[in-house]
Amino acid sequence: MRIISSIRSPLFALVLLALSAAACAQIGISISFAPPELPVYEQPAVPGDGYIWTPGYWAYGDDDYYWVPGTWVVAPEPGLLWTPAYWGWGGNGYVFYDGYWGQSVGFYGGVSYGYGYFGEGYQGGRWQGGQFFYNRSVSNVNVTNIHNVYNTTVINTTVNRVSYNGGNGGINVRPRPEEEAAAHEKHIPAVAVQTQHVQDARANPAQRASANHGTPPVAATPKPGAFTDHAVVRARPSGTPYNPGVNRAAVQPPVITPAARPENNARPDRPVPNNRPESNPAPSARPNQPEPNSRPEPNRAEPNRPPAAQPNNRPEPTRNEPAPRPQSPPPSERSQPQRTPPPAETRSAPQQRPQPAPMKPPDKKQEEDKPKQNEKPSQ
Repeated sequence: MRIISSIRSPLFALVLLALSAAACAQIGISISFAPPELPVYEQPAVPGDGYIWTPGYWAYGDDDYYWVPGTWVVAPEPGLLWTPAYWGWGGNGYVFYDGYWGQSVGFYGGVSYGYGYFGEGYQGGRWQGGQFFYNRSVSNVNVTNIHNVYNTTVINTTVNRVSYNGGNGGINVRPRPEEEAAAHEKHIPAVAVQTQHVQDARANPAQRASANHGTPPVAATPKPGAFTDHAVVRARPSGTPYNPGVNRAAVQPPVITPAARPENNARPDRPVPNNRPESNPAPSARPNQPEPNSRPEPNRAEPNRPPAAQPNNRPEPTRNEPAPRPQSPPPSERSQPQRTPPPAETRSAPQQRPQPAPMKPPDKKQEEDKPKQNEKPSQ
């Protein structure tokens, strides 16, 4: 029995250590573009004893950042402090780290949320004798209702409103040794009222960055979920309005292969001319083609025009004149004068053939002396 108990104790310690590490680094969705800057707003007054300030932050959902208002939350147990959530660069995108309750304040990216959370630790109050005391120098406390107060001046050297750690333009801060030690302590996740507070912010379209451009209408509430309370604080406009980006890390667009287009604006129902020289083309007999030694002009295809006619070696007749037809001259007529060929072509003059001499008519007397054909001579 003692052996089994000795084995169970280390296993239980390892389970608690694993749960503590998981609670410290709960990584959510990866976003390709950074969250907006922290809005400027006033902290509402603490509603009563035991409430601890939880700063607002940008969460992500429904393809958009939305602002979760800062609010006062009752600690789940005496002695617990809140470590805020934050965004950090994960190599391929920005990842979200959930907040948690613990005995010490852990690492929250060096983000200066204000009102006691200036990048490391918490200077807005402390636990003393089982009761929480508020630092009036950084917390909005009504001393008429709250008597557990003290006043310690806190020098805040952070003047930016960057809401994320690492990446392009992010805060370049690493965890301190005491923050790394806090990561191995026992942690408690956000309580039910905090979870419902986040869901109410997500369901409100006016809290989205695409709608408010970095200036949410509800920047802080006196209690979780009190979005319509008279003490709700609205953010003040400051700086350049935020323009949301496109999350390429979560959704990758499909690759679209461009369709093949005909070259030289040629119609798809006509063949595209190939102006590349062919290697060792096979000889083929083609009518009306130039001689092999002649260099024909390359055929350049023009858009939306029919293909040019093939060259013809036959002489082209002169336009506006009928083509001469070869006729054999009668014997009694003299040769016609030679026609002048077109200036663009050179023709050799045809050789004139000698005409036969005109025949003399036969003598009438001699014709009578000849015997007629088929006529028998008289005896």
